[in-house]
Amino acid sequence: MFLNDTHLSAARRLFAATFIGTLLLKVWLAATFPMSGDEAFFYQWGVFPAWGYSDHPPMVGWLIALLRLAGDSPLALRSATLLVTSLIALGIVDVLRRHLPASRESSAWLAGAVYLVLPWSWMFVLVTTDTPLILFMALSVWAYFRADAAATGSARWYLLCGVLLGLAFLSKYFAALLGFAYAAHAWGWRRERAWAPFVVFAGALPGIALNIGFNAFHGWSNVMFNVFNRNEGSTGSWRTVATYLGMAAYLLTPWLLWQGLRARGGDGVSPRVLKVAAVLWMFPLALFLLVSLRRTVGLHWVLGFVPVFVVWAGLRLSAPALKKSWWATLALSVPHLLAVGLIAWAPLAWWTHAPLDRLYDRAVFLRETPAIVAALQADLPAGATLMARTYNPAAMLAYHHGRYVPVFGPGRHHARQDDQIIDFRRYDGQPIRVFLYDEPARADFEPYFESLSVKRLTLRGVDFWVVDGQGFRFQPFRDQVLAQVAREFHGIPAWLPVLGNPFCERYGFADCAPGRPVGR
Repeated sequence: MFLNDTHLSAARRLFAATFIGTLLLKVWLAATFPMSGDEAFFYQWGVFPAWGYSDHPPMVGWLIALLRLAGDSPLALRSATLLVTSLIALGIVDVLRRHLPASRESSAWLAGAVYLVLPWSWMFVLVTTDTPLILFMALSVWAYFRADAAATGSARWYLLCGVLLGLAFLSKYFAALLGFAYAAHAWGWRRERAWAPFVVFAGALPGIALNIGFNAFHGWSNVMFNVFNRNEGSTGSWRTVATYLGMAAYLLTPWLLWQGLRARGGDGVSPRVLKVAAVLWMFPLALFLLVSLRRTVGLHWVLGFVPVFVVWAGLRLSAPALKKSWWATLALSVPHLLAVGLIAWAPLAWWTHAPLDRLYDRAVFLRETPAIVAALQADLPAGATLMARTYNPAAMLAYHHGRYVPVFGPGRHHARQDDQIIDFRRYDGQPIRVFLYDEPARADFEPYFESLSVKRLTLRGVDFWVVDGQGFRFQPFRDQVLAQVAREFHGIPAWLPVLGNPFCERYGFADCAPGRPVGR
């Protein structure tokens, strides 16, 4: 008994040290890492709160709008994100303590410590759509474990599980895979509770309904992006499958995955609980494997299922095995920390040497965006609006400029928030300044201005470019650029009812507006 108490105290101390150490590391990263393009883009969602946005449901926009009350500094905006994995680690410990025998409690604390030293846990400080997604997914899984273990009153836990799942769905559509996993578990291994997925769905329904309503009145922008536009031209092969399998093994760590799979079973753990944990991470990853047959699966897609994988490993593995995994995972984190340091703080001169020299111009832009904005503002023509050629620099410039920076041109399928909020008619006859990474072709701009000039902006040895257009001509811009946008990004399938589409209604594109011709 004394020996067991000693091991438990040591496990708790390791967890506490890991918790405090990784939290301090995340605070430091959040305060000092340069603002990224995606963060700057989502920041604008918080500046213009809405019921939904171009690419994804609205939760991260709502979160940023709330965080902006504390300020616009990177630390303030990232303050919620840096707490997410720390809170999830506490949830992992709580679930394991409830389901492990008292003699194995040290495994609960060690599993939580392993999760905290995973590179993707302590690196999780940037505020993106994954911030609320991963938090609400983890909370939903926690509630599902409570529901499955409850002899009475389980319906309330299943309902809470569904509400949290609905909030995750309002963060990102990947949350639906977790709902499918709940149904697979209940109907496959908990048939006496075949009703449970319907209760979960009832809890999630308000979030789902809100998103469907927004899409119906906004040209199905989330559906067009996630289902159609981003997947156009996507093809799968053995390479996409192999990449996914390698990425998944790397994300979960080969040692923890191998130890968990080869373990004969968790001592003293109910087989029912082991099945819950196994299904909730294996089923979604199996679905991702099917997706990889058709397209590339992003690493961040899998992040939300890592916590329940760690719970599964904690149920199956002994404390010594988890301690070994902690050391191995800590070693894995070291090169990741070095890479983060290189990106954020290494002298820019380091980026002038091969093979980093190919990224030098982007490194300069990331580090020196405030200086670039200052140069752009210094001689900005009177009444001119600053724009950019693509969404990433537009978002970065806007964050430091203090004003929204639209994209001048068709852009790509990513980040079409301009279609929701920008009205190019208001710029008719006005001056516009466009920032570009590369030297522009005058022919790409001349049809849309009465006159224009091009100049070079050099910083740290990198040439950026500026187009100053006088007398913006809206009509040719509408007939050529905006018409192309309507064709390429607003080709809404006929089976989706269009109750509203701000972009197409604003510019008079009847084929994607309410009342569009039958057969479109």
